[in-house]
Amino acid sequence: MNRVLEYAIGIDLGGTNIKAGIVTSEGGVVYRISVPTNAHKGGEAILEHLAAIVEKLQLYASEQDWEIQGVGIGSAGQVNAEAGIVMGATANLPGWAGMRLRERLNALTGFPVVIDNDANAMAYGEAWIGSGRNWRDFICVTLGTGVGGCLIIDKQPYRGRDGFAGEIGHQVIQADGHPCNCGRAGCWEQYASVTALMRIVQESGVDCTKYHNPEEVFALAREGDLQAVELVDQYSSYIAIGLANLIHLFNPQGIVIGGAVTKQGDFLLKRVRQQVYGQLLPVFRELPAETKIDIVPAALEDDGGVVGAVASYFLKKRL
Repeated sequence: MNRVLEYAIGIDLGGTNIKAGIVTSEGGVVYRISVPTNAHKGGEAILEHLAAIVEKLQLYASEQDWEIQGVGIGSAGQVNAEAGIVMGATANLPGWAGMRLRERLNALTGFPVVIDNDANAMAYGEAWIGSGRNWRDFICVTLGTGVGGCLIIDKQPYRGRDGFAGEIGHQVIQADGHPCNCGRAGCWEQYASVTALMRIVQESGVDCTKYHNPEEVFALAREGDLQAVELVDQYSSYIAIGLANLIHLFNPQGIVIGGAVTKQGDFLLKRVRQQVYGQLLPVFRELPAETKIDIVPAALEDDGGVVGAVASYFLKKRL
């Protein structure tokens, strides 16, 4: 018997862009848009912008005779998903902290609304139909401008008491290390983010005119440039330190890596795997091949946040 498709609107809210789409109950994105966040206008303007996006997508869905079930949002910052409130936000989203997002957007659109942290949403999508679909317990890590993450337990994001769990980028991996924008020093984010890669280049003493951005570093490394290879190896070692810590803490079935670096595929992840396994306690390293902890790229790529934002509408029905 064919399953009857249902539809929901998924929104991935970032400091620079808002990605949104209509997602089916099979996890397919049948219509998508991306627009600037215009975050500088403040929290109320962002809220109105989201309502306008929902209205636009609802209009398109109506033209296709698709009935929208609800709206899901993955937002940057610290989110209390149960209360539906954005509890904390970075300077990239001024005036967003304290936003009662679920209540306010429901009032503006008439749709039921679920919200979560953006990294949680991405992980939820990977648990549903992505690289984590065959695991019940895994860790999702995003390596981009910053470092975020989520622990999935029994196919559900672990949010912690207040919804703030998953700030893995702020585990300290080097005492008295580089200052972090969180106010601490030596945070993993300062060594494993894409931004950190360019600082590694600047501090290495190499001719920086060869490496203007991360893509050039990886491209030259692929071509066999020895300096670029050394830079990628050093960057990989920093990623591996944090991942090994997470494995020792949580003993997951696997780790899914998302964010900008996933475009490098196994060229980067093979190095990361080797360095992670070299840092693990023997009991983790010596697991049988069929149960060995694997580290894989996220499957949903740019759609991950949009799909994950609505996963709670559909995934729970199948557990």
